Amino acid sequence: MVKPITRTYSRYTRKATKLIGQMIRFGRIERKLTAQDLADRAGISRGMLQRIEKGDLKCEIGVVFELAALVGVKLFDADTSLLAGHISRTEDKLALLPKQVRKPKAVDDAF
Repeated sequence: MVKPITRTYSRYTRKATKLIGQMIRFGRIERKLTAQDLADRAGISRGMLQRIEKGDLKCEIGVVFELAALVGVKLFDADTSLLAGHISRTEDKLALLPKQVRKPKAVDDAF
């Protein structure tokens, strides 16, 4: 039997996840959608939606982003051309960096 991995998350991560869950819940209620209606639209179970709204850290990020889009929560620029520009600039920066990060080798400089 595989032992489950216990992860620890920073306080910032826990609070940010809780915030996005609350924003999704607010957007859902503001649009007068039941939890089941939104879950059906996103193709997930009502239980998963409830876990996301409570800030569960184990939910898939793609599902969280999809829910945010469905209820109108802006995570990034809504303008896709601005998003494409950000992606392009980031790709340009990544192209200048090494492909891998390696640990520096210890140098024995004692003669």
